[in-house]
Amino acid sequence: MATLRKRGPYQWEAQIRRRGWPPQSKTFESKAEAEAWAQMIESEMARGVWLDRSEAENTTLRELLDRYEKEVSPRKRSHAREVSFLNTWRQTDLATRMVSRIRGSDVAALRDDWLKELAPASVLRRLQVLSHVFNTARKEWGMESLANPVELITKPAPANERERRVGPKELESIIAATQSQFLPAMLRIAVQSAVRRGELVGLYWEHVHLEGDAPHLHLPMTKNGESRNVPLLPEVVDAIGWWRSAVETEHGPDATRQGRVFPIRADAVTRAFGRARDRARATYEAECKQAGTPADVGFLRDLTFHDARHEATAQFATLVDGIDLAKITGHKDPRMLMRYYHPTPEELSAKISRGLAQKQRKDGSRTR
Repeated sequence: MATLRKRGPYQWEAQIRRRGWPPQSKTFESKAEAEAWAQMIESEMARGVWLDRSEAENTTLRELLDRYEKEVSPRKRSHAREVSFLNTWRQTDLATRMVSRIRGSDVAALRDDWLKELAPASVLRRLQVLSHVFNTARKEWGMESLANPVELITKPAPANERERRVGPKELESIIAATQSQFLPAMLRIAVQSAVRRGELVGLYWEHVHLEGDAPHLHLPMTKNGESRNVPLLPEVVDAIGWWRSAVETEHGPDATRQGRVFPIRADAVTRAFGRARDRARATYEAECKQAGTPADVGFLRDLTFHDARHEATAQFATLVDGIDLAKITGHKDPRMLMRYYHPTPEELSAKISRGLAQKQRKDGSRTR
């Protein structure tokens, strides 16, 4: 049986001592609350389902986030990006609340507020980080009783499938408008190789192989955690060769024997691309106004650096089958690959025509 003890005019302490279980005590403002808590704990112990709630009831979300950032996040390749999400949660009102008292409705309210300003995919990433924080605390830090509030709410469906591709005129307009020394070569490589922005930024000269019959880039660590080799079309070989010559002219021949090919941060690439795109659009509109012709509403609009990967994937799809395409792009899941493959009607028609022509040639050779 629990022992109830009055501790001052407004406090009651409940103590539970049961063989085989650690002693438990908690203070309440009324005797009724103390009795209710004691009955619940004793019932759980009797049924063998009791879990220690003390740590979860005495740990704030901020403390949990700090421990996660110190012990878990550094082991991830996405460490820097994840820290940004952790800081976002630190700035919420929930940061000062005990984690045991954070409910699904609390997280759902934040979700709804964020969705008014952010894309569903951005909100989903924030929720995924918080969910992993709670699961880590529950599975590895002794807070078995801690419920994950993110698992109780509806997640926003990311509407991030894009069919946008970079047209040749758009590519040249952006390159002409850029003030970055890195961006022209990076864009020409990306749009012809399907290499990701982060893979380009992390590329080292020792992994660039332009000589021989099979020029390629070796990517020792990619987004999906595996290495891959990317075959290079002649246009990419020329772009890398041009960049290598520029680097050697400025820094000497030793500069391209080791070290990063593009010593620039990934977020700086995104900013440089955005500025060049906006300048190119402004120039295009001025030229249309001067010529007295209407501007194409979609030209240079809603373009991202990542769309160069879309373009390259669509181009490769006309040359190789799905398995080889996945090897080139680094997709493990064919469903993800389909999100990048957006052929135009003209490209599909041309592909069908080539297939029919090959079939007719084979059938003709059999009849002879």
